[in-house]
Amino acid sequence: MLEIRRAQLVDAEAVAQLINSAYRGESSRAGWTTEADLVDGLRTTAQEIVHLIQQPDLFILVGELDQQLVATICCECIQDAGQQKAKLGMIAVKPNIQNQGIGKQIIQAAEAHASAQWSIQAYCMTVVTVRDALIAFYRRQGYQPTGIVHPFPEAPDLWQPRVHGLQFEYFEKSILPT
Repeated sequence: MLEIRRAQLVDAEAVAQLINSAYRGESSRAGWTTEADLVDGLRTTAQEIVHLIQQPDLFILVGELDQQLVATICCECIQDAGQQKAKLGMIAVKPNIQNQGIGKQIIQAAEAHASAQWSIQAYCMTVVTVRDALIAFYRRQGYQPTGIVHPFPEAPDLWQPRVHGLQFEYFEKSILPT
């Protein structure tokens, strides 16, 4: 059973390694969420994860199977269009165990944690527009495209796009009033 908890500073290196292995490089090809053909370089660093863990309006959750880190997600409380929202990102599952419901579990845990911690009206995320399978997965989780598109961010010291003109689309999932 997946054990989900809030990440601690001591988890930073393992979280960064998991995220990088799920998104980039040859190891990411074992899963279906790879960006290896789209972007070279790292997705994050342990130093960035430490910085994120220390932020007051942000949390990182980790999922463990048999005390091994296999999933992670970052969630930040943001203000957008006059609403408080929970922005999900760095969603990663160990590549060789993807497609077993772990991604869905970690997303649901982050949504529940965010709703309990903050007064939010919606969850949101950005997705690379050419990632059709990933977009379909997020749509099945209730996230809908907003039509808002932004250029893929530049971080030359970490990553370099392999494909010209990459873009992120903003997706949102409204919270129904109770």
